[in-house]
Amino acid sequence: MTNSIRDITEESNCIFIIGSNTTEQHPVIGIRVRAAKRQRGAKLIVADPRRIDIADYADLYLQQEPGTDIALLNGLMHVIIREGWHDEDFIAERTEGFEAIKETVEAYPPEVTSEITGIPAEDIEKAARMMAENRPGALLYAMGITQHTVGVGNVMSCANLQMVLGNMGVPGGGVNPLRGQNNVQGACDLGSLPNVYPGYQSVTDPAVQDKFEQAWGVSLSNEVGLTVTEMLDAADEGQVRCLYVIGENPMTSDPDLNHVRHALERTEFLVVQDLFLTETGQLADVIFPACSFAEKNGTFTNSERRVQRVQQAIEPIGESKDDIWIVSQLAARLIDRGAIDPLDGASHGSWNYGSAAEVMAEINALTPIYGGITYERLNDGEQLQWPAPTEEHPGTPILHVGTFSRGVGHFEPVEHTPPDELPDEEYPLMLTNGRVLYHWHGGEMTRRARGLTAMYPEAEIQISPIDAEEHGIDDGEMMKVASRRGEIVAKAQITDRVPAGLIFATFHYPDSAVNFLTNPALDPVAKIPEYKVCAVKVEPVNGHGKG
Repeated sequence: MTNSIRDITEESNCIFIIGSNTTEQHPVIGIRVRAAKRQRGAKLIVADPRRIDIADYADLYLQQEPGTDIALLNGLMHVIIREGWHDEDFIAERTEGFEAIKETVEAYPPEVTSEITGIPAEDIEKAARMMAENRPGALLYAMGITQHTVGVGNVMSCANLQMVLGNMGVPGGGVNPLRGQNNVQGACDLGSLPNVYPGYQSVTDPAVQDKFEQAWGVSLSNEVGLTVTEMLDAADEGQVRCLYVIGENPMTSDPDLNHVRHALERTEFLVVQDLFLTETGQLADVIFPACSFAEKNGTFTNSERRVQRVQQAIEPIGESKDDIWIVSQLAARLIDRGAIDPLDGASHGSWNYGSAAEVMAEINALTPIYGGITYERLNDGEQLQWPAPTEEHPGTPILHVGTFSRGVGHFEPVEHTPPDELPDEEYPLMLTNGRVLYHWHGGEMTRRARGLTAMYPEAEIQISPIDAEEHGIDDGEMMKVASRRGEIVAKAQITDRVPAGLIFATFHYPDSAVNFLTNPALDPVAKIPEYKVCAVKVEPVNGHGKG
């Protein structure tokens, strides 16, 4: 996030939430947003195809068609620029490319935007005015924006809107992604992406490559690697023969699960490292039992870029080990067997990290944005937001103050592009998906919690009263949903939270996981699958089955 949550909820005069089911998936943040509206009178605008709970608190709710976020954002900018509400000083002093964005959004007047998005033109006008009259304003988004074939374009459009309004680098502003899982920010920060080393240092940069080669004593590739979805495609084609899966369950969380199962079964050697025997683990050749957060030391980095110490509370249960120990032991055996070749005259080290603190010391040495975030400071109770390049640096609550990391902010014009798959005669409905308050992601932990399972014991699919009547489905009845990739059976929940033509499902329950249905089509830049939109058909059914 460019701004901290406290800054947003205490300083923002307008909070715009798009593609985020905030109160269910980020409930603490949701509480702060509601408090900002109730206690300070901050305006709240919510845009989502489904009437999520936070929409009930909004000053204005915009119900766009799935996959039309770019058109909506362009339409808002059209009105802001047309009315002269854009921040001319900010644009002139701190950005480039404004004329190009101005030309692009000219094609999105409210009437045209309404035709694309389904939002009344007067509501588009009202939202633009509310944003312009209540600055500074913060924009919050989550995977409802990113999980599309135009996910990168969606994020670019969010940044365009905030720069047009001058809402960058100021208290209460920013483009603020709400991360999808605990410590996913930290994992990305420290190199769990195929194109960067820790600290977002590019693998294609020769100077960066040389730095890490000298530090680690091994030759490193300068080629961008594969994303998870690409790995599974490569495994299906026989190009990836071994997969090592740590803390992830692609057999519930990846798109087109029938394809995922086939790819994993084709993999010659599958290793899974996790807390529980997951659906992916059931296909594994080797399983490494890993500790939970409560059984080890380390750090988590949250959505605000805030690095926090994790203190071990209990000894590891059973045969489980912490991840550092498992990975280090595996690396030591690879070194012993000559599988890792050192550079000429270099030592590749022992990999015998004595503690998480030793790993953090290496991070401090090699990762500039974490350079000053030492264990000593964290142990003293500091919760530092990167970048904090030196031990004297106080951390950075707000990014882009005075200047952007690239110098000036760049407007990137983006045109509306329809989703990869839209409803037709054979598959007349559109499917979107997400989570519910009581379960998390694939449910490996929450489905084992009796209290949470009692509150939400089985998968349900939300369908509108109009579509339920048309297809002969009763509330609470088992219904079948099918796409071009698979089918699931789950209980029908008839509700006006979804409009006619749209249904909503979750992926918490393996036998009824929505990812048997979802489309693996990728964003061409970030290679993120289009989880949020696909075409389906429905019918009532007796009994229960799986994809």
